[in-house]
Amino acid sequence: MYLINCFFIYSFLGFLLETGIAFLTHQNFQSGILYGPITPIYGIGVVIILTVSHYFFMNLHLPRWRESVIVFFILVAVLTLLEWLGGVLIERIFGIVFWDYSQLPFHIGHYISLEISFLWGFLSLLLIYVIKPVIDPIVKGIPSFVTILFLFLLLIDFICTWIHLKS
Repeated sequence: MYLINCFFIYSFLGFLLETGIAFLTHQNFQSGILYGPITPIYGIGVVIILTVSHYFFMNLHLPRWRESVIVFFILVAVLTLLEWLGGVLIERIFGIVFWDYSQLPFHIGHYISLEISFLWGFLSLLLIYVIKPVIDPIVKGIPSFVTILFLFLLLIDFICTWIHLKS
């Protein structure tokens, strides 16, 4: 249940982050495609970050700074792939291009940019060393029935979004 709860907490925090950025920059964009206050790509990304970092920190047996450098570059690659896959799937399934990095100097298509990829790497380390220790007590305190309720609500949100965008 821990990773599922992480998915929900960080999907919600990702939604708040993007909504806050849109408000502060006076841009008119919506975080994610769902009706509810979550952006699943953030939750998926965090679950990947936690899983990958845990695996390497448990198995490399190197000084922590070296493990962190290795994890940084692995997460840059994995999260870049996730961002590309997420963009392609959203475009294919829902017919929406949700982000476009083609205006950035080091872009590959409109879903990948080297600048953003390295940003994800740095944010991953920030998450691992700063944010996770603060959020973990909240995540671990969520009862199972609440997690199941959130899963049910997420399913309803996906169905409603699908129906609305396909009509």
